[in-house]
Amino acid sequence: MDNASDAGRMEEVRSAVNRERLVETAMSLISVPSPTRSAGAVADRLAEILANDGFEVQRPVADWPEAPAVVVRLKSDRPGPTLQFDGHLDTVHLPFVPPRLEEGVLYGSGASDMKGGIAAAVEALRALRESEALAGGGVLLTAHDHHEGPWGDRRQVRTLVAEGFVGDAVMLPEYLADRLPLAGRGMAIFEVSFRREGDPVHEVLRAPETPDVLAAGAELVCRLRNMNRSLAKTSDPWSGRDTVFVGLIESGEIYNQAPVACSVRGTRRWVTPGRTGAVEAGFRELVDELAVASGTSATVDFQVQGDAFRVSREDAIVSAFQTAYKAASGGELPFGGKPFVDDGNTYAALAGIPALTHGPDGKGAHTLSEVVEVDELVRVARVYAMTAVAYCGGVVQGPE
Repeated sequence: MDNASDAGRMEEVRSAVNRERLVETAMSLISVPSPTRSAGAVADRLAEILANDGFEVQRPVADWPEAPAVVVRLKSDRPGPTLQFDGHLDTVHLPFVPPRLEEGVLYGSGASDMKGGIAAAVEALRALRESEALAGGGVLLTAHDHHEGPWGDRRQVRTLVAEGFVGDAVMLPEYLADRLPLAGRGMAIFEVSFRREGDPVHEVLRAPETPDVLAAGAELVCRLRNMNRSLAKTSDPWSGRDTVFVGLIESGEIYNQAPVACSVRGTRRWVTPGRTGAVEAGFRELVDELAVASGTSATVDFQVQGDAFRVSREDAIVSAFQTAYKAASGGELPFGGKPFVDDGNTYAALAGIPALTHGPDGKGAHTLSEVVEVDELVRVARVYAMTAVAYCGGVVQGPE
C-alpha cells in the first residue's frame, strides 16, 4: 500500500466528520424516551434519520417485534473484511431527562449510555461514505433494544448473530475511553428465594421446628462471602478476578415476625471464557445444599448477561484501532480490562469475533445526570471512521 495515499484517506475521512450533524443526531435520539423493552420509537427515529441520509435501512425483527432492530451496510467496491459498529438504543428504567446542549456539553437520558455513542458511529458511517475512503471491505451498523439488565435479556443481539447480521470484528461505543479492553469478565445477576410452608407468625408463637428462611438467607450470604475469598485465585491480568457479590437481602414485614420467604440478590462474575454453564451449576449446587440443610425450598433465578472474553493484542482490529486512535489523539491507547459487561461479550461468545469497546468519556451512566462533551463524540466518530479505513482497506494487517 502507498503510505501517502493511506494517510490521505485517513485525513479525508477524519475531516468529513460533521460536528453539527452529529449533535443534531444525538439530540434527536435522546429526545425519544426508550427504557429497555420499549425502544421501538427511538429505533424508528434512527431508521428515519438513516433513510433521510440516503442509506438503505433494514429492520429485522430480531425476536422483538415491539422494536425491530436497525441495520445499515456501507460497502466498498473491493473485497475485504467487514467492521461492525453495534449499539443499544435502550436506556435504564429511570425518569426521562430530555436533551439539552450547554457550552459544548450534551445532557439527557442516554447521552453517555449510549445514544451519544450511536450518533458518533452514525456520523462515522456518513464520513466514510462521503469521503469514499474505504479501499476495501465494508461497514455494518446495527442498533437494537434489550440490552440493559435485568429488564432486557440480550435476545436481539443473539438473534442478529444467528441471522448473520455480524461483521468480522465489532466495535461498541460504550462509555469507556481510558483503555482498550482486551479482556472482560462474564457476569450473571442472581436472585435466590428461600421459602417455607405456612403463614407469617409472631416470633413467640413460632413452633420450634419451623424452618428459618431469614437464617437461610443469612447463611447464604456468609457462604458466598467465603466463596468470594476462594475465587480470588482465578484471575486475569486485564479483567481482574472471579467474584461473587451480594447487594440485597430482603425478608419479613416487621422486626418480631417469623417470615415465610427471604430473597438474596447479587452478581457472579468470572474471567475465563466458556465457563458459563459450570459457573451456574456450581452456584445452584451451593444453594441446593443450603436449602436441604435449612429445611426450606429454594429457587434460583440466574440471568447470564454475557460470557467472559479475550481479544488477542495481535489481532488486525487492535492494530487498526491503534492506528486510528494515534491519528486522532497523537498516541496509542493503553491496554486494559473491561469493567462491565456489554454486548461485545455476546458477540465474542456467539459469533467468535473480536469485540472492542471504546466510546466517549461520558459520565453519569445509569443515573439521572448523564453527560458527554461534544468534543468526545467528534473524537469517537473520527476514531471509528479511521479504524474502518485501516481495518477494511488493509492499511494495517494482522499476523499471517
